[in-house]
Amino acid sequence: MARAEEQGAKRSKAKPGKKSASRKASGAAKAATAAGATVATGADGQLAAEASAGKSTRKRDWLDKKVYEKELVQLQVELVKLQAWVQKQGLRVVVLFEGRDAAGKGGTIKRITESLNPRSCHVVALPKPTERERSQWYFQRYVAHLPAAGEIVLFDRSWYNRAGVERVMGFCTEEEYQEFFRTCPEFERMLARSGIILIKYWFSVSADEQERRFQDRLKRVTKHWKLSPMDVEARQHWVAYSRAKDTMFAYTDTKQAPWYVVDADDKRRARLNTISHLLSMIPYEDVIPRVKELPPREDTGAYVRPPLREQTFVPQRY
Repeated sequence: MARAEEQGAKRSKAKPGKKSASRKASGAAKAATAAGATVATGADGQLAAEASAGKSTRKRDWLDKKVYEKELVQLQVELVKLQAWVQKQGLRVVVLFEGRDAAGKGGTIKRITESLNPRSCHVVALPKPTERERSQWYFQRYVAHLPAAGEIVLFDRSWYNRAGVERVMGFCTEEEYQEFFRTCPEFERMLARSGIILIKYWFSVSADEQERRFQDRLKRVTKHWKLSPMDVEARQHWVAYSRAKDTMFAYTDTKQAPWYVVDADDKRRARLNTISHLLSMIPYEDVIPRVKELPPREDTGAYVRPPLREQTFVPQRY
């Protein structure tokens, strides 16, 4: 009996220690993220803090939908203010969204743009290069989409295709691959020197969560287009993509253009965290012009509208 009680006491003492260590690891990861530091990822795409803990804790605490929607509305209001500031100050902003397939890049871009003026906020998602583009300087087709004064450009995948999919799937030579790493840091420093604000995000998703999203795309017809033959092929190269990403970070995570890693297993948190971080990267003020009241509507006078029967209307099916 005494031995059982002694063992129980040892177990009760050990548990708080584990929780404390977990809290410390979690706090360290949060502190690093809050400070804008790049969080290293292991070969399986997990955060380093989770890898050290021995298991993923991402799926245990999804953000409540009501909380997410409330926060998203507030952040989108701030995005409208940011866009107005960018236009007034003539700023040029480029944001890159990179990461594994089904990591949530497109969903985050959609939430950023849905409240913004599309005339000065553009999304660039280029298809595979044509034969003519293949003969050009590698960065040339991306340069054509860089912003003018007052514009924000969001790249849904970018020139980093060469460091990722092209490397893993064998679409570039070893010489082209090495030349990319010689050129890319200088290219991004040139953008910074020209006054362009360059922000780079890497969306990190675990293997299990990526698989769940792929299966969801299989089941829903409206998402079939998101599951390309290249996505299916990439499933066989998880480790190769991890190594390519590690190499890419080693060469291109620079002081002038650092990578910001987004923990993307929880889509709602990923979207809010990314938008919040983006807003923090560009100091702005509220310069949205306010219209206090609308002028009176013009008097129609003697205008007579043509008969409605002379017009062709869309059938009222709903």
